[in-house]
Amino acid sequence: MSETHVEVKVQVVSPHFRPEEMPSYASAGAAGMDLHACIAKALTVHPGERVRVPTGIAIQLPSPAMVALVYARSGLAWRHGLALPNGVGVIDSDYTGEIQVLLTNFGSEPVDIAPGDRIAQLVIAPIYLAKWVSTDALEPTLRGERGFGSTGV
Repeated sequence: MSETHVEVKVQVVSPHFRPEEMPSYASAGAAGMDLHACIAKALTVHPGERVRVPTGIAIQLPSPAMVALVYARSGLAWRHGLALPNGVGVIDSDYTGEIQVLLTNFGSEPVDIAPGDRIAQLVIAPIYLAKWVSTDALEPTLRGERGFGSTGV
């Protein structure tokens, strides 16, 4: 199987950005690149609080057939309850502003974020634009209309 690479333009947009904070893959099999907190000083996220954390970079995807997705880091979510309140952040192909990560402390203790901390991960993925086709009936499937919990526990 051949590897697929895509060139994504990146612009440093903060004077607080350090070269070692450039998103990169941590292992050969990693799907996401770590995003770092590009902040001048540490910040504390109190239980229930939402914060927007800048990353110091802006990107430009090469095609409208691509999207950049921001996901929580599982270690932060597990250890501290720090996660994205919207589940997944969507960076559309025509957005060229600074990537900022919206984080919420779902835990019971304050969480400190230091400059350069890894706060989320970024995945570049293909996107398909839907063209709706009206129909009077959908083709039958084995599952049909059975929804929540219908496939078992």
